[in-house]
Amino acid sequence: MSTIDWIVLFATLLLIVGYGVYKTYGPKSMDNYLRGDSDMNWWTIGLSIMATQASAITFLSTPGQAYEDGMRFIQFYFGLPIAMIILSVTFIPIYYKLKVYTAYEFLENRFDLKTRTLAALLFLTQRGLAAGITIYAPAIILSTLLGWNLFWTNIFIGVLVILYTVSGGTKAVSITQKQQMGVMMGGMILAGIFVIKMLPVGFSDALHVAGKMERLNIINFEFDLADRYNVWSGMTAALFLFLSYFGTDQSQVQRYLTGKSLAESRMGLIMNGLLKIPMQFIILFIGVMVFVFYQFFQPPVVFNKVQTERLINSDYEEPFLKLEGAYSEAFEQKSNHINELLAAVKADDEQGIRNAQSGMKASQKRQEEIRNEVKSLIVQNEPNAETKDTDYVFMRFVMDYLPMGIVGLLFAVIFSAAMSSTASELNSLGTTSTIDIYKRSLRKNESDKHYMLSSKWLTALWGVFAILFATYASLFENLIQAVNLLGSLFYGTILGIFLVGFYMKWIKGHAVFIAALIAEAIILMLHWFNGESILGIDINIGFLWYNAIGCILVMVLAALIQLMRRG
Repeated sequence: MSTIDWIVLFATLLLIVGYGVYKTYGPKSMDNYLRGDSDMNWWTIGLSIMATQASAITFLSTPGQAYEDGMRFIQFYFGLPIAMIILSVTFIPIYYKLKVYTAYEFLENRFDLKTRTLAALLFLTQRGLAAGITIYAPAIILSTLLGWNLFWTNIFIGVLVILYTVSGGTKAVSITQKQQMGVMMGGMILAGIFVIKMLPVGFSDALHVAGKMERLNIINFEFDLADRYNVWSGMTAALFLFLSYFGTDQSQVQRYLTGKSLAESRMGLIMNGLLKIPMQFIILFIGVMVFVFYQFFQPPVVFNKVQTERLINSDYEEPFLKLEGAYSEAFEQKSNHINELLAAVKADDEQGIRNAQSGMKASQKRQEEIRNEVKSLIVQNEPNAETKDTDYVFMRFVMDYLPMGIVGLLFAVIFSAAMSSTASELNSLGTTSTIDIYKRSLRKNESDKHYMLSSKWLTALWGVFAILFATYASLFENLIQAVNLLGSLFYGTILGIFLVGFYMKWIKGHAVFIAALIAEAIILMLHWFNGESILGIDINIGFLWYNAIGCILVMVLAALIQLMRRG
């Protein structure tokens, strides 16, 4: 990057962190530190909720997801507005009535201490690991692109977040997230404008190319349990995920517990439900436009530049260069077919469109075959190398084609997103550890100041844990899927406990506690054996369905156990 890019990057980050520390330094009470004195307005709450969910993974992986698979990932969010309405009607009024610091306090009021502690521990396990991924995900990409050491990149992101989160607590997180959301969406929209302006064809022609190459495939009504993204998984399985994430995950619950009133918190959630789908649509569409751009300008055979440079400096240089030449030939053939397609579209020649489309698909398939051969060379040269490069697509485009200053801003987008989501996670981990474990079961009668300081120390310790986990983590198939998978393993069980508490009043604590343990064990086993055959039955379930299965298992098993105890 240029000097201007570095100035833009560090100035943006330091201003956000400095502003957060300045505005919230030195809270005087536990209520101020954990709930920010409950004085946030609805739009601050809404932006904070969106920023918590919009991690760096969103801005790294989502454009790459669209580049590789089109727009169908948007279906994952179709159940979100429904979830926000359900939460506004059911969950939030109960939290406000009980004046809780954490969602899990409700469970002791409804059931017993062991059920509250179990839910809190499930949350701490899931969110503690997720915090590591939200640091690691951008760190490994940014360290590769910028040539930084991965360990020190993890430290840099983690320490910045710990600094203002420990200093100012919940209010610092919410205040800084407003600036971070402005940087994130402003930077992405600017990138989208640039990529459209840089296309050598008009916008309508770009849409024709994207459509004929199956990148505008928004809706899929085909029911398939193995398919992660279709209308049915988005409206059902993802609905359970959103109910659990926004209704029982303390990283989100803590955002709207800071509201001035019940109405402000409800409006913040509804704002998130209304704006999240358009936001994801914009990010996915930018990824599609990057795909179209690379139909006219040859893309790298592998987007992770470090891996190809290692091949050039190895014994595999000659076969790699041959494959790169073949890749260029396939690209030229595809370019010719794209020109034929656009000419046929203008002439309204349906047969010509079909012929061009067939040629484009054949050339695209040949390019993918060559990419796979290059990836095979990468693994031969370095057996532990990560060959999946989807998460590098967008930032590689940014570094190669966008003007200086804008490059620095887009890197600031990634760092800001990493900081916003990680700050919420650490804040909620510190709060839950303090309120549900330390204050409730370990040190029950200490002063208000003692618990505030304890929360600060526990927040910092969770930050250190997240950095350590990030240091020793490894890439999943796709970063955005990694976070959703990790949540899906635990969220269904947690949501099931809460739904039993809200709607199945006749079920007692012991029954739901045993049901939750059994359900969680089944989900973990289901994931362990997913893709295999057991007793002649092929298990192939998209991980989003774990949320629905886990939740339903808890409710059904709790009912059965309670009936058996009565019998």
